[in-house]
Amino acid sequence: MAKRFILLDRDGTIMVDKHYLHDPDEVELLPGAASGLARMRSMGFGLILLSNQSGVGRGYFDHDSVRAVNQRLFDLLRPHGVEFDGSFYCPHAPEEACDCRKPAPGLMKQAVEVLGFDPRECVMIGDKESDILLGRNTGSATILVRTGKGAAHEARCADVADHVVDDLDRAADVIEEFYR
Repeated sequence: MAKRFILLDRDGTIMVDKHYLHDPDEVELLPGAASGLARMRSMGFGLILLSNQSGVGRGYFDHDSVRAVNQRLFDLLRPHGVEFDGSFYCPHAPEEACDCRKPAPGLMKQAVEVLGFDPRECVMIGDKESDILLGRNTGSATILVRTGKGAAHEARCADVADHVVDDLDRAADVIEEFYR
């Protein structure tokens, strides 16, 4: 049986959304993020980061900045027992009409190719409609967190999110109840 994964957006889901963040020193975990992710890992799920980073395509920062911010995030989570199995991001601006910008399935396809899993056995968690639609478009269960932009996106996600919760700690409760 292939490993099951929790697929997560980054900004506004795991860490505070700071518009076009490119400085690793500004990474700040959201309340409940570390404990929720640690609980998901303890249930046997792998964790994968799937993130739109249009600041690269817009020329605001480069690929090294994205990797440095991601590494700082991983470094902050590691003392809590949280390790990620993979990290994938779309560097394109929206007007580039690529296949990897959420909600398009490209990031999920990249992750499947590298890690070999069935998206229909996974849960996609994010704070935006594009995160939830990526999950829906690829057959994953979906959880909208109200952190970041989640509260503002809740109404438009009412018909597509399988669950809506306050944060990643509450998302772990849902995963334990419905998807373990």
